[in-house]
Amino acid sequence: MNKFEALGLSDVIVKAITEMGFETPTPIQEKTIPELLKGNTDLVALAQTGTGKTATFGLPLISLIDFNSRDTQALIMCPTRELCMQITRDLQSYTKYIKDANIVAVYGGASIDTQTREIKRGAQIVVATPGRMNDMIDRRRVNLSHVRFAVLDEADEMLNMGFKEDLDTILSQTPEEKNTWLFSATMPDEVLRISKNYMSNPIEITAGTKNAGNVNIDHVFYVVHARDKYPALKRIADSNPDIFAIVFCRTKIETQEIADKLIKDGYNADALHGDLSQSQRDHVMKRYRSRSLQMLVATDVAARGIDVQDVTHVINYTLPDEIENYTHRSGRTARAGKTGVSIAIINMKEIGKIRIIERIIKKKFTEGKVPTGFEACEKQLFSLVKKIHDVEVNEKAIEQYMPKIYEELQDMSKEDIIKRFVSTEFNRFLEYYRNAPDLNASGSKERERSFDSAPGITKLFINLGELDSLDTQSMKEYISEVSGVDIASIVNIDVKSSFSFIEVKTEAAEIIQGTFKNARYNNRSVRIESRGAASGGGERRGDGGRSGGSDRRRSSGGGGNSYGERRSYGGRSDRGGDRGERSDRGDRSGYSKSSGGERGYGEKKSYGDSGGERKSYSDRAERSSSKSAPSESSSGGDRKSNFSREKRPRRKF
Repeated sequence: MNKFEALGLSDVIVKAITEMGFETPTPIQEKTIPELLKGNTDLVALAQTGTGKTATFGLPLISLIDFNSRDTQALIMCPTRELCMQITRDLQSYTKYIKDANIVAVYGGASIDTQTREIKRGAQIVVATPGRMNDMIDRRRVNLSHVRFAVLDEADEMLNMGFKEDLDTILSQTPEEKNTWLFSATMPDEVLRISKNYMSNPIEITAGTKNAGNVNIDHVFYVVHARDKYPALKRIADSNPDIFAIVFCRTKIETQEIADKLIKDGYNADALHGDLSQSQRDHVMKRYRSRSLQMLVATDVAARGIDVQDVTHVINYTLPDEIENYTHRSGRTARAGKTGVSIAIINMKEIGKIRIIERIIKKKFTEGKVPTGFEACEKQLFSLVKKIHDVEVNEKAIEQYMPKIYEELQDMSKEDIIKRFVSTEFNRFLEYYRNAPDLNASGSKERERSFDSAPGITKLFINLGELDSLDTQSMKEYISEVSGVDIASIVNIDVKSSFSFIEVKTEAAEIIQGTFKNARYNNRSVRIESRGAASGGGERRGDGGRSGGSDRRRSSGGGGNSYGERRSYGGRSDRGGDRGERSDRGDRSGYSKSSGGERGYGEKKSYGDSGGERKSYSDRAERSSSKSAPSESSSGGDRKSNFSREKRPRRKF
């Protein structure tokens, strides 16, 4: 006997779910389905995302519905369009062998007239989002007077999204004697209060511990500086060649920015957020489900209801505003009893949040180390070798080409062929990660010590840093533009808050120092010295000047000296809110935005004591003042640049 049949489900339902691959009920299904099949039951169930909640309420609901009637007998409410469509698809699969079953999805972004016609055809079960269902009630497009079962799925999220009043309005249109089933991944007090309003003596079922996470998920956090978040994301992805991930961001803007950067850098990625049209969202999800995408970058709301199998990693690019939402995010992986990894990329100030999350999910995080460039290359190399080993050879199609191939390679040994074939892909990763810095926040001292070695390399000091809206890449581009040296001659840069250390090839060091004698940045003198001569040069003095540099006091302008959210465009994300070591800083002298949303190194408007337009880096840079330096911007449009950019090799997933 099928284990689902033992729960009391009918043969036609068991046949349908067996074809779907369901064999063994999950703990929440084992506990809940027999109770709901009794009928006349109100229920509050706590079940983590990925434990099969849809089948938990869907299978008994189908068993209790009279499909010979055309009345709407069941109403399922859920917070998002994606979840609404997912539940509808699942219920349609469960009713595959039930004649006249009609399950209709009602959600915004689709034709309300089409949805109305489908309901009037006789929809025994309606799955809806609160906003659209409320709209249909206002227009008198739906009759809920025959509803016998009301299901609130993801109840905590619907309350968090402000649907309390909509739910009150909708449920007031249903009979008082109905049964209400409430399902939630977390159980805050608000959900318990809603159960008292809508239910009568509900039974409570919990699978696992309240608010706890899936036991099959490994939780890992990486501590990096805010400027290194995006490089760390790429390094993590490259160290997991078979990654199939969802990357969570806090805002729609950040989501689109990160997705655009990943696409530009050669990853199979796309964004999913509320600003996309329904057709765009459907297109993105179709690509992700077919595994044409390697990484889906999403907001919390947009990702609710994503039920995609075999997601290997959930990556928290930024932690959620509501710490409990971490449970929902991590639940996208390790579904149906499988294992997965939930990663958080954080700065030093967010370690406290990790400890709070640990208490909520009742599971410890492991502190990971962002892989080195060498480790990423190694992973890619052996992934390539494995793919070569496992590739399926189409003997018939390739046979006609083999004689010419043998002839071309006849003077090479087997070892040479293997080396060269592997190197065609590996060399690009090797070049990309050559001299790649340590991205771990705790590794800054080791990076600094590395400046004391390497023959043929000269160590320099420059009195510019993070506070000048510069990161490693933009600093390289700036130095190369002003001095005229090849960017490849700049071996490494360690960017600090108000100064930076530079490693350059010895033959380029004198040129750089000479051309920077009269250089200016934001109307302030810039100096580059050999590292030994720069002792103490990077110390900040108060809020204004730096030792050896010109005065940089903050100007009140028109708004006093209080600072709002500092925004940086390009490779520097996560500048507002939690932004690492300097979250209290806002707009400062020299911050700018070019018209394209990128940091401009050419003609540029500044805010602060620099006053008017900034004309150039130096006398040399005046000749290209109308040009803009590239940044790791994610505007998605064409990028015009006078700098050459190092491109990551494009990968096929």
